[in-house]
Amino acid sequence: MLIKTKADILLPVIRISSYEEAEQQFKWLLMLENLDEQVKTQPALIKDFAEFFSLALIEAYTENSKAEPAKWFLQRLLYRINRLNLFWYDNLQLYTNERSTYLGEVRDRIESVWQAWELSQLDVEKIQYLKVKQALQERADVDLNPPLSAAKRYLREDMSWEGYRLLLAIASLDGLVEASRLSRILGGASNEIQATLFRVLLEEYGNGRLSRKHSTFFAQMMAELGLKTEPEAYLDLVPWQVLASINHNFLLTERKRHFLRYNGGLTYFEIAGPAIYTDYMLAAKRLQLADAAMGYWELHIREDERHGQWMLTDVALPLADRYPDHAWELVLGYDQEKFMGDRAAAAVMALIQQSQSTFTQPQ
Repeated sequence: MLIKTKADILLPVIRISSYEEAEQQFKWLLMLENLDEQVKTQPALIKDFAEFFSLALIEAYTENSKAEPAKWFLQRLLYRINRLNLFWYDNLQLYTNERSTYLGEVRDRIESVWQAWELSQLDVEKIQYLKVKQALQERADVDLNPPLSAAKRYLREDMSWEGYRLLLAIASLDGLVEASRLSRILGGASNEIQATLFRVLLEEYGNGRLSRKHSTFFAQMMAELGLKTEPEAYLDLVPWQVLASINHNFLLTERKRHFLRYNGGLTYFEIAGPAIYTDYMLAAKRLQLADAAMGYWELHIREDERHGQWMLTDVALPLADRYPDHAWELVLGYDQEKFMGDRAAAAVMALIQQSQSTFTQPQ
């Protein structure tokens, strides 16, 4: 079936029968000129997609055996919208609809049900009554030196070379554009808190030297193992749990009302980083990989020990003083980042352990 536009261009209306096909149609919509006008005047363009989209919202966040494919579909849609908030030095046509009201509606519909579901995973009411500074310090003390779990032991002692490559491929979705979302919260009034956040960002960005930028070290690790270093080269490998963590951070940084939650989450991320990266580095050493294949971990262990302390003492605790009525949101952000990060790590670990054959490049 073909639909005629105002410019007399015939556009195909493709019948779809799966989430995969629905996502392909969504990618086509992203590139469509005057998307909002086309959707308004030719609703048949999105009819099939809209049906699958509505179905996914029901299946993903209710008790349903089909939840996993629906979650993956929705998080991929959300990621494709969110990444338009950053510039990737790619095809300018990709940004044609970056301010589309229709895309905004898709994003808001996903986030409204997804975020409600995410919050239901935590005891938010209990968090609201905690002594915030004490709660943050106690959490930091535990996460700085966590116990050796079965997953950590597997990474250190059993993960194969193929598993290590798969780990890097999945992590590259974030690692190759690391700290980009942090940049979205730095504008505004100047104070000591903002200055500390800038210091963290500058170190992540190698103080303006590409050769020292953290993502450069990540790309070097990938190249050493024969992996593609283009951002999003391995998007199709990424579990929905990892996409959810990325999309969650996009949400928190794009909405300044969630400033405390984001900084609570970043505090956890920086504090927990050295222990996590130590596992990866020990795995690389056991596999007798070259220094270039583990340099990113060594850099992060060294710098994140400092960043974690900065985030706790110079960002999170001062924010608790500055916003006493909302300080609990710092703990919520911390706990949510940890919960979602652990969930994502478990999904990646399961994928690695299930992989029985040599990891191959995407075509």
